[in-house]
Amino acid sequence: MALAFDEFGRPFIIIREQEKKTRLRGLDAQKANNASGKAVSRILRTSLGPKGMDKMLQSPDGDVTITNDGATILEQMDVDNQIAKLMVELSRSQDYEIGDGTTGVVVMAGALLEQAEKLLERGIHPIRVAEGYEMASRIAFDHLERISQKFEFSADNIEPLVQTCMTTLSSKIVNRFKRALAEIAVKAVLAVADLERKDVNLDLIKVEGKVGGKLEDTELIYGIVVDKDMSHPQMPKRIEDAKIAILTCPFEPPKPKTKHKVDIDTVEKFQTLREQEQKYFDEMVQKCKDVGATLVICQWGFDDEANHLLMHRNLPAVRWVGGVELELIAIATGGRIVPRFQELSPEKLGKAGLVREKSFGTTKDRMLYIEQCANSRAVTIFIRGGNKMMIEETKRSLHDALCVARNLIRNNSIVYGGGSAEISCSIAVETAADRHPGVEQYAIRSFADALDAVPLALAENSGLPPIDTLTAVKAQQVKESNPHCGIDCNDVGTNDMKEQNVFETLIGKQQQILLATQVVKMILKIDDVISPSEY
Repeated sequence: MALAFDEFGRPFIIIREQEKKTRLRGLDAQKANNASGKAVSRILRTSLGPKGMDKMLQSPDGDVTITNDGATILEQMDVDNQIAKLMVELSRSQDYEIGDGTTGVVVMAGALLEQAEKLLERGIHPIRVAEGYEMASRIAFDHLERISQKFEFSADNIEPLVQTCMTTLSSKIVNRFKRALAEIAVKAVLAVADLERKDVNLDLIKVEGKVGGKLEDTELIYGIVVDKDMSHPQMPKRIEDAKIAILTCPFEPPKPKTKHKVDIDTVEKFQTLREQEQKYFDEMVQKCKDVGATLVICQWGFDDEANHLLMHRNLPAVRWVGGVELELIAIATGGRIVPRFQELSPEKLGKAGLVREKSFGTTKDRMLYIEQCANSRAVTIFIRGGNKMMIEETKRSLHDALCVARNLIRNNSIVYGGGSAEISCSIAVETAADRHPGVEQYAIRSFADALDAVPLALAENSGLPPIDTLTAVKAQQVKESNPHCGIDCNDVGTNDMKEQNVFETLIGKQQQILLATQVVKMILKIDDVISPSEY
């Protein structure tokens, strides 16, 4: 322990248990940080692009996840190092803000760290490197604005949106079926989008999955699918022009809050108790009938007695429906959620054109479809697939596609994919570097080199010779001054991404560059790592 004495000769401790703490300072600390950042980005590098590989992750309790989504891979990985955790948060923030490009942003950050390491070894101060990166990211950001194109679409002409969603889905496991899934995603977003305000609430799109069937059976339902069935097997399975009472109160006799004991010593008393309960249920069911409801959806359970009565009075009912689903049903049917029977009134009922129960395969699995709703502002994408992992991965892929469609409605500028935007930015940053005097010039050049990491990784994953391919495409871009040339991953025979219809959203790309630069600046500024003692 480090002891020191003050002017009165009293001892005091400077750093508690100093000899047990491990400490890295100066260049060593920066090198260690760069190494851990690069290690994370190396894992994701192989899953970039249409030919990217998937990762299989096993959680501590034995659940297996197979995924290609950068954010999911990093979330599930048990990362110990602090710098690596920053990378995990980087991909998470890209996922929250944009929803797509979570792998690319980590690869980009890793490349920036790799370039920074060379500069630090030359003796350039980390702050100067960080400042150079900041300048370069501004240049790249503005250059993306210049090469972007506006993408006109309308509710009738959705082809541009579908093309962009297909680009997102092509790097996922569902790419053989990407056209149909992209169409489903776009239609779902347009169904809930507010085109005047350019806003989309993705909470209104419910993604349900059911194991069984094949991926081609995935469908978009303009309504809600609830994983429940009618509470009594003899209730009608199909109700047209349904008026739905949405209840959050149970069909049970009231239970007093206090402790109570009922003494029953004669048969008559028992009869009266039973009649009382029956009367109570009768009133409940009658109230629902009087309001004109033809279907009751309840958040809680029913007593058997109530179930039997509902069945006799021809009032179909569904029980144990979750709170989120109830809210979606209320939004879709235009009904109100009723907390007490006393408050039921005709105007609080939701309306749906058709409520039907559908069973799947030979199993007893049944689901309730609520369709042709009064307010079709809530839709459901219903996914089928061979196994649970496939369905989970399709859900994640669809989430990416939905986010891309939403971003395009918010801001309809696009840049071309396949690494073309990065190569174009790299050339622009390289030319701008000469205009900056001072040490920052080196950092700006390094930024330009780091931008090449994404096209390099794309070429590598597609089995093309990475450096030859990249230099050829770069030369072609400079010669034809055409920023649409990218890596031909699918071997179509043309490098022009405009012909290949490979698009990415402008805000997604800009966010990638900004986020990656911010994180790298943060990592570069750390020069002392004090970690607690290992137990």
